[in-house]
Amino acid sequence: MANKSHYRVIILGSGAAGLTAAIYAARANLEPLVIEGSQPGGQLTITTDVENYPGFAKGIMGPDLMEEFKRQAVRFGTETIFGEVTLVNLKQPPFQIVAGKENLTCDTLIVATGATAKLLGLESEAKLMGHGVSACATCDGFFFKDKKLVVVGGGDTAMEEATFLTKFASDVNVVHRRDTLRASKIMQDRAVKNPKISFIWDSVVDKVYGDPKAGGVTGVRLKNLKTGETQDFKTDGLFVAIGHEPNTKLFVGQLDLDPAGYILTHDGTKTNVPGVFACGDVQDHVYRQAVTAAGTGCMAAIDAERFLESQAH
Repeated sequence: MANKSHYRVIILGSGAAGLTAAIYAARANLEPLVIEGSQPGGQLTITTDVENYPGFAKGIMGPDLMEEFKRQAVRFGTETIFGEVTLVNLKQPPFQIVAGKENLTCDTLIVATGATAKLLGLESEAKLMGHGVSACATCDGFFFKDKKLVVVGGGDTAMEEATFLTKFASDVNVVHRRDTLRASKIMQDRAVKNPKISFIWDSVVDKVYGDPKAGGVTGVRLKNLKTGETQDFKTDGLFVAIGHEPNTKLFVGQLDLDPAGYILTHDGTKTNVPGVFACGDVQDHVYRQAVTAAGTGCMAAIDAERFLESQAH
């Protein structure tokens, strides 16, 4: 339950971007409210080990890192409520937000709702997520030294992930549902020329084998879409690279979005609506790292603070 109905700053999302924005806004005495969303802690909560976040030489578990972020934000006076936002009205300030039974207003809004990795939607995939199943090669590739991997997808993301994974893996098998790739010519050529990458065409993964408590992924079941035949295929890890979807449904028709649905920002984190700022993976489909999300979260809080100052005069 929120302590009041009107805030100077409301932050939507509690991943690296949202909580960093909260730390900065709270330290500026703006008493921000964070609405945590359907996945408190964001995408890092489905990553087991985070080894590339500066300051944690020994690595840290994704959920633990987010818990640290949250503690720091709360320590400086951030309020958090659990809940999903069902309505946002950005026609004029104060902006209106409905989350659960809460009807809230704010002078500035920071959107840090993130993006969701598109997954295959298999029960076995969900069970082994973070135990050999991953949607982020740059996050998890390092854990697969000299291992055999499967990458699902046929676009630029899949080619990029497959190419990156060859730095660690002994071999990478790309499984694609068609017999031609959607990826750009340059990305295709790079993958095809890589001696560690091979392709399994016209196929999908329809089951993941393994035990999350005993070593993780051991293999996948492949189904050929042309013949209907299935075969078991040994692998130590499965990387799902079929793209991401920004969590922007609430902002369609209110904020300018790019063709893929990401929020367009200019001059830092400003959107087309004065007083509304966006940070993290909801506006960044290029880097998608915790450290870059945190960086833009800091920017959004500073932008919001400056906006509030300019309104006061």
